[in-house]
Amino acid sequence: MNFEYITQASPAIQIHLVTALAALVFGTIMWLRPKGTKSHKFMGRAFIMMMVVTAISAYFIRTLANGSFSWIHIFVPITLIGSWQVVSSIRKGHIKKHKAHVRNMFFAALMIPGAFSFMPGRTMWMLFFG
Repeated sequence: MNFEYITQASPAIQIHLVTALAALVFGTIMWLRPKGTKSHKFMGRAFIMMMVVTAISAYFIRTLANGSFSWIHIFVPITLIGSWQVVSSIRKGHIKKHKAHVRNMFFAALMIPGAFSFMPGRTMWMLFFG
């Protein structure tokens, strides 16, 4: 691993990486723990906060398209809309919808873009393989 790629990356990339990894940790713990408990609610809130910060920081990362938005930025509105759906559904007491929205967020807004971050030439690729 070459941490130089992270230490020399822009603050937006550093924030994005830290919050995405934190969301992965919080989200995984949230999935594994019993539902409806105080710890589940805490992990869920932390997961949503990390996902929102991750999405906002992504807005400032424009390395793929030389300063413009690229195709991967489609995950920014997906994440923000998904976050709203997660919170809205649980506040209305719609548990099944809430579970579906959280599952969709975890995979469509965290795991899929996370996999794309390992494309050759991107920061995570360089960190592990560069």
